[in-house]
Amino acid sequence: MAPIYDCSVDSELLTGMRLARAAIGRGELVVIRTDTVYGVAADAFNAEAVQRLLDAKGRGRQSPPPVLIPGIPTLAALAEEVPPAVTDLVREFWPGGLTVVLPAQPSLVWDLGETRGTVALRMPDDTLALELLSETGPLAVSSANLTGRPAARTAAEAEAMLGDSVAVYLDGGEAGAAYERVDGKDSSSTIVDATALAAGTGGLRILRHGVISEERIRAVVGDLLVSEEPSAGAADVEDDAETLTDKQT
Repeated sequence: MAPIYDCSVDSELLTGMRLARAAIGRGELVVIRTDTVYGVAADAFNAEAVQRLLDAKGRGRQSPPPVLIPGIPTLAALAEEVPPAVTDLVREFWPGGLTVVLPAQPSLVWDLGETRGTVALRMPDDTLALELLSETGPLAVSSANLTGRPAARTAAEAEAMLGDSVAVYLDGGEAGAAYERVDGKDSSSTIVDATALAAGTGGLRILRHGVISEERIRAVVGDLLVSEEPSAGAADVEDDAETLTDKQT
């Protein structure tokens, strides 16, 4: 049975973080708390590790995981182009519950699944998650649950679903407590598709409503936020209860 480390205890925090870094380096999976829900994490640049993540959740390659990053500078390194409106959004809402979908740098050597050349990026507002990201680099992170099941709000809930497919569980307490529930549902990040804006063919579109409201986004970008259906080239983010059938981080 994979160990769960209580990060409120200093000795377990140090041990858990050390083992989590080592596990990521070996291409194994780690469960971490984020500010929205618990996530299962893999090295974003290790294709076998990303496939292991998809397999653990029972998800296909048509639903690639988002990538969590340690800061805004990493955004420009992973995205081919970052429109000024996206820069304004991440300055306003990062770290926090905003995921942005952009064209990925074509030179990146990674395989997140069938992304159609895009990547969904977020900087979480969680101290331990950011500390791990600062040491591992970008992590492919999806909600720590089996596809079709509610996203885990605790490490124990994640372990009950994912079991030994994960090498290390970091217990940081209940996730999502900083956010209010949205429309009576558990909160998840708001996903904004900026691929059309980056290509000069359209505006910003909300793929999934979450903890950052449409009104707050419009207050930053104005009429660049449009209401049409998302473009076909956007990363395939599901949501069944965070990707439009599976709650993501």
